[in-house]
Amino acid sequence: MEPTHPDDRIELRGLRVLGTHGVLAEEQQRPQPFELDLDVVVDTAAAAVSDDLADAVDYAALAAAAVDVVTGRPHRLLESLAAAVADAVLARPGVRQVTVAVRKLRPPVPFDLDHAGVRLTRPSR
Repeated sequence: MEPTHPDDRIELRGLRVLGTHGVLAEEQQRPQPFELDLDVVVDTAAAAVSDDLADAVDYAALAAAAVDVVTGRPHRLLESLAAAVADAVLARPGVRQVTVAVRKLRPPVPFDLDHAGVRLTRPSR
């Protein structure tokens, strides 16, 4: 039996997607840029030995799951959007846990603010 590695993870950084999320009417009508980071806890032991994608959790599929959420139904709050992304990633086979960071790159505030964001961590069920 191959050893498991409970701290192994796939990291996706700076995934940029347009979505219509926010409380204000203008945010719900006009797409705006969001940026996501995902830390996905998986066991990489089998893939590390075989060097075969069939034994790995496909990071392209993880990114696609996140993009589908951000381009899908609108969420008013970043917390809700991040939780929906987490649920979609956790639905993928082999995912043990995910940390999702969602950043709104043009937050509607009257300040010089680079971004507003939420980071949450969810275990598989």
